[in-house]
Amino acid sequence: MKIYTIGFTKKSAEEFFLKLRRTGANRLVDVRLNNVSQLAGFSKRDDLRFFLKEICGMDYVHLPELAPTQDILDEYKKNKGDWAVYEQKFLHLMSRREVERSVPQGIIDNSCLLCSEDKPINCHRRLVAEYLRSKWGGGDIIHIV
Repeated sequence: MKIYTIGFTKKSAEEFFLKLRRTGANRLVDVRLNNVSQLAGFSKRDDLRFFLKEICGMDYVHLPELAPTQDILDEYKKNKGDWAVYEQKFLHLMSRREVERSVPQGIIDNSCLLCSEDKPINCHRRLVAEYLRSKWGGGDIIHIV
């Protein structure tokens, strides 16, 4: 199994789509809670779906079950919460949701997980990739920065 991850912040549309195309991934899996009101126009759901197909030949799927709840997100972002607390709460949420059972492995394999954060270190897309890899028995995670 191979899982790519990418964030769109601090990337031009050209840089973003060229990096994605170079991966050879089959689809982009949007793991954001809200996929329609981002500041970068190319990252809004309908525009993103179009650009992915036309530029990269990739499919698009939105899996909000791989996103944090609004409460968890607000506590970390708006209230400047602690990353370790966020990580623990998010991983507990993934476990409660049993995403390793509800999300088909075939949708994630050779796909790229999308979120807004520029780097994966403090982003839930990294946590999703690591969680699924551990539950599904291995695989490679490649973070595109």
